[in-house]
Amino acid sequence: MPTSPVRPDAPAPAPPWTVAVLGPGGVGGLLAALLARAGHRVICLAGPATAAVLREDGLRVRSAQFGDFSVPVEAAAELREPVDLCLVTVKNTQLEEALGRVPRGLLGQGLVLPLLNGVEHLAALTRHFGEGRVVPGVIRVESTRVAPGVVEHGSPFTEIDLAGPAERLGTLRAVLRAAGVTVEAAGDESALLWTKLAFLAPFALLTTWYGMTIGEVRTERRAELVAVLKEAAAVGGACGASVDVARSLALYEAFPSDARSSMQRDAEAGRPLELDAIGGALLRAARRHGVSVPVAARLVADLERRHRTVAQ
Repeated sequence: MPTSPVRPDAPAPAPPWTVAVLGPGGVGGLLAALLARAGHRVICLAGPATAAVLREDGLRVRSAQFGDFSVPVEAAAELREPVDLCLVTVKNTQLEEALGRVPRGLLGQGLVLPLLNGVEHLAALTRHFGEGRVVPGVIRVESTRVAPGVVEHGSPFTEIDLAGPAERLGTLRAVLRAAGVTVEAAGDESALLWTKLAFLAPFALLTTWYGMTIGEVRTERRAELVAVLKEAAAVGGACGASVDVARSLALYEAFPSDARSSMQRDAEAGRPLELDAIGGALLRAARRHGVSVPVAARLVADLERRHRTVAQ
């Protein structure tokens, strides 16, 4: 079995962990495959049809960053044993239902790492898993499930930021880094989540509304991209985050020109949108702090109207 590339400055790998992945889609499937390739036991939690495919065929990844590879994984509809780590990588629209796959109290001393879009999901996860279990985190990656068990990873980076005390996060960082993921620590949970949302909201709203790739948006709709980014940065600043507009623009440039947001893919497939978790959360915070966000508000309202029309 091939091994994942390891950064030269990465710490020595931890002993193998047992990792549950709640939602083995684009993000969860990529991380599950990387962790399994690094020697950890991975249990993917999914619906019966997807679980059956994963048990039979494992996970297959096509990635310019990590190469093309396949790995076997375990799969089940529900977690039945304690694990060292539970990755929560479902869409916000599926979170409540998905949490039923991980019974309360089963984790033991295991950690929960949610990598969801938005800023309002931590309260629900803390209620379900208990205080001290949930590690706030965000991920920057473009990765898509193209079929059950098949993941296409498009971005040339896979970056996770974690919030919390260093002594709590040390081994978790080592596990993820040894699997090939770039991991950094951030001190403040609110700043961490808002920095990600301020970056994601312009990307998601504009690619979805215009039906364009990020390459088309950053050229044909650049003025709007900058405007929404500045609005989101102002809201993030009011919520305690220091959002670097120039760095965010550079990250957009780093995406392959044909990259699309997950919200755009959901819209094209007729699936429920994470519009409330992304755009709604941005507008609610803007109202609380008295920040004007006219371009973002127009895009959210337009997408809400379009989505209601499609749903009818």
